[in-house]
Amino acid sequence: MSEIDADALLPNDRVKGAVQSGDISQMTRGASNRYAEEGDTFTLDDDTFRVTSVEHRTLGEFTDEDARREGSESLEAYKERMVRVHGGNFEWDDSDEVLTYRFERAD
Repeated sequence: MSEIDADALLPNDRVKGAVQSGDISQMTRGASNRYAEEGDTFTLDDDTFRVTSVEHRTLGEFTDEDARREGSESLEAYKERMVRVHGGNFEWDDSDEVLTYRFERAD
């Protein structure tokens, strides 16, 4: 377990703010890089968060609950957001491998 740089896991200030407010409790990134391990911590301002799990999966395994944990109202809204955020460089493919990082505020 170690302290990681929040910038490595969380892509921008909007996401960081949503993590702090509790609107986002998981982040999914491509499987080619591993950004954290279970038990690692990161800090946003004075708030410390602990990575509770790191799961290797495919996009096809995503559910509406995953989408809500990532700050979207539904899986369909999450898919649309990913296409919009990544521009023309992203197409949802159920077989794409990803890593899902779940985290919670550490007390």
